[in-house]
Amino acid sequence: MEHRDGPRPGYRLHLLAGTFAICRLPASTPLPEWAQRSTGVMSLTRTPDELSIICVETHAPADVQCRRGYRALQVAGPLPFEAVGILAGLARPLAEAGISILAVATYDTDYVFVHASDLARAMLALRGAGYAIDTVDDEPS
Repeated sequence: MEHRDGPRPGYRLHLLAGTFAICRLPASTPLPEWAQRSTGVMSLTRTPDELSIICVETHAPADVQCRRGYRALQVAGPLPFEAVGILAGLARPLAEAGISILAVATYDTDYVFVHASDLARAMLALRGAGYAIDTVDDEPS
C-alpha cells in the first residue's frame, strides 16, 4: 500500500474498546506491581529520564501521574518491517485536523492514541483520508 508519497489509504484500523492512561514515573522506579498485573494493551518504555506506561485506564492507580481518557486505534496487522510511512500517513490527517496523538509501534503493528474528546474528529479525519475504521458497539461509526 506504499507509493512514493507515503502509504495509500486502505489500511484498516480497529478502534479498541475502553479508555487508556498514559502514565509517567521516575526513571529509577521498578516496574510497579499494578503494571505487572495489567491485561490488554499495555506499553512500557524506560528511558534515562522516565518510565512511561500506557495501560487500560482502570489499571492505573489514582496517585500516579497520568493523562487519562485516551482511545486507541490499531492498524490491522501484522505489518511488514519493510513498510514505510504508515504512521506518517495516519499522523498527517490528524495533524491537519489539529489532533494530538501518541504513536506506539510494536513488532506486528502500530497504535495511535487520541484523547476521547478528539475521537469523533479523529475518525472523521481518518475516514476522509480513506481509512476504514472498525468500531466497537458503543462508539459512533
